[in-house]
Amino acid sequence: MRLFWPEYRFQRAWQITPEWLARHGLTVLLLDVDNTLTTHDSPDIGPQARAWIAQMQQAGVRLLVLSNNKPARVEPFAEMIGLGCIANAKKPLGGGVRRALARLGAKKSELAVVGDQIFTDVLCARLAGVTSVLVDPIELETFPFFRFKRALERLILRGDASGARR
Repeated sequence: MRLFWPEYRFQRAWQITPEWLARHGLTVLLLDVDNTLTTHDSPDIGPQARAWIAQMQQAGVRLLVLSNNKPARVEPFAEMIGLGCIANAKKPLGGGVRRALARLGAKKSELAVVGDQIFTDVLCARLAGVTSVLVDPIELETFPFFRFKRALERLILRGDASGARR
């Protein structure tokens, strides 16, 4: 079960600060898109997330979008916010993280995956041996599959004895 438990939790990605990252030796964030940076399938990004990206970049934090979505969704979104991306990442498999490490010339110890789903984002980070940061979804999906998955996530998080830290 520990594979599903995030190391850290925040309500929103934009609550992660450069100071917090520095305290944890993190300099690279791989960011999920849907329900992490924006609502599901939205072509735009809110002002808080946009300001946060600028703050991170100004602080020297390297950001890369890592999404399971198709390039047609991910590439225009990443370009709009000025970030590189890896689409079709196949999370929770670690290939996307390995590609990001190679592309950025980063070490595992300085990289975190930030996302809203346990079965993709957190598990991907854990299997790849990098830091996992779980954020609350921006909005709750209405599709039955997502509702079922979120119910399972709540059960797992209830049993998280590690007390994921902020």
